[in-house]
Amino acid sequence: MVVRSPPPCLQIAVVRTGDSVLRHNHQRIICPDHAIFRTLSFFAAIHPTCVDVRSPWTTFVSMSPEPKSVGWARELQAIAQTGLHFSESEYDRERYRKILEISIEIFAHDSGESPALLRRLFENQTGYATPKVDVRGVVFREHKLLLVQERSDGLWTLPGGWADVNDSPSEAVEREIVEESGFLAKAERMLAVFDRAKHGHEPPFPYHVYKLFILCRLEGGEARTAMETSGVEFFGEDEVPPLSLSRITPEQIQYCFEVQEKPDSTCRFD
Repeated sequence: MVVRSPPPCLQIAVVRTGDSVLRHNHQRIICPDHAIFRTLSFFAAIHPTCVDVRSPWTTFVSMSPEPKSVGWARELQAIAQTGLHFSESEYDRERYRKILEISIEIFAHDSGESPALLRRLFENQTGYATPKVDVRGVVFREHKLLLVQERSDGLWTLPGGWADVNDSPSEAVEREIVEESGFLAKAERMLAVFDRAKHGHEPPFPYHVYKLFILCRLEGGEARTAMETSGVEFFGEDEVPPLSLSRITPEQIQYCFEVQEKPDSTCRFD
């Protein structure tokens, strides 16, 4: 499978008005505000990679490992969040606030983003810190894989997104597929549960994320774009367009094509 790379040296920044700014070859392009840009703004650059995968079975090797400091800061933030939730001692709570500030300083140092913005982000996170859950629907039609084009970056991914409260994994992925593509699908089998930080997604997130890949049977509907998507198409293994590396990697796409020919394959997980 040959994955065509998007243009190199694409940088993301957030201006004070809340608009997203793409800079490519020193040209400044203002884009509509979108949640994913606000999240990605903590980390300065995306470095798309042109990948030529020809192995008989996909080996998941990190294309661009996260800096160790990102993992340290993420763990410190989780310790602080959980400690602030359970601690009744003001003495201890003050120490957890200090740990949170250290986490913010590390993130700010690595990203160039303001500590104030990061602080507002983390203030919204309360309770026991756990990984967030992202679901991705794997839908085939005549051996071609369903992909959607994200309005936020113009790149392609499997339909999916954050799982909502009170949704089971199957309900979440079926909802995401119809909302983003217009197609109706029925969840059938869990293909993989991956730790986002271990699979070369760019840029890294300040939160820990589990990604669920669920094989779904196409049942009806028709291609329809939505608020978050500007394109809906089925692609063959040699037709894969430039990918949104924040959401999906070439190795994960290759794995999806491989497992459609192996109905008895077991679920892969980190």
